[in-house]
Amino acid sequence: MNYSRIYLNILTENRNGITYITINRPKQLNALNAETIDELNNAILLAEKDKLVRCIIITGSEDKAFIAGADIKEFTNYSKKEGEELARKGQELLCDLVENCGTPSIAAINGFALGGGLELAMACHIRISSINAKMGLPEVSLGVIPGYGGTQRLANLVGKGKAMEMITTAGMISAEEAKSWGLINHFCKQEELLPLAEKIASKIMRNSPMAITRAIKAVNAGFKDGVNGFEVEKKEFGNCFESEEFKEGTKAFLEKRKANF
Repeated sequence: MNYSRIYLNILTENRNGITYITINRPKQLNALNAETIDELNNAILLAEKDKLVRCIIITGSEDKAFIAGADIKEFTNYSKKEGEELARKGQELLCDLVENCGTPSIAAINGFALGGGLELAMACHIRISSINAKMGLPEVSLGVIPGYGGTQRLANLVGKGKAMEMITTAGMISAEEAKSWGLINHFCKQEELLPLAEKIASKIMRNSPMAITRAIKAVNAGFKDGVNGFEVEKKEFGNCFESEEFKEGTKAFLEKRKANF
């Protein structure tokens, strides 16, 4: 895989309708620092704007870590105000952006996904992992709590009880446990991880990009306070009828051929 090295901390490549984003700080176990978050924000925004990009795959370099948390040395002396701003940036510039991105994303978890790493993975639309992966939110062992949306997204994915257990014990769970809890969709051998991500992406790319974007919006609406997901679904369903992709999709179905999106 040939990456274009346009960033200091991540590698990106656009190929066959997929943007591959690899966090590339292996000596730091791909830990998230402020600069890496800014680079990820930029790469994701560029991918979303590119009409040729139909899916985003996010992974970590080498085979030890996806992202082993935040870069702790950056914020050991932060004040209360600085800590709140750090959480705001982690949520808004990265995790919220990924979750609400109209281009579907797949987290290919190739090793440790801890703290901010698991929070980023949970923001992705689909999560798969290698069999050796370990996942957890160990923040309370450092005297802090998950700050990039982890307390909210984990409970949404695995339920309040299991989320409380993971967060309060600061423990890690295996790929098998993560699958049984509903935290990830699939797990596989390390060497099969990217091929599996690409297989899922290829299935996504057969379908209407417009409809997928609207479906993501509708699904996410059901998890937002004060938003009626059913009403958003009705509106987005109706919006589809004005699109050329709806016309092509229904015409292809009636003509018994594959739609050309």
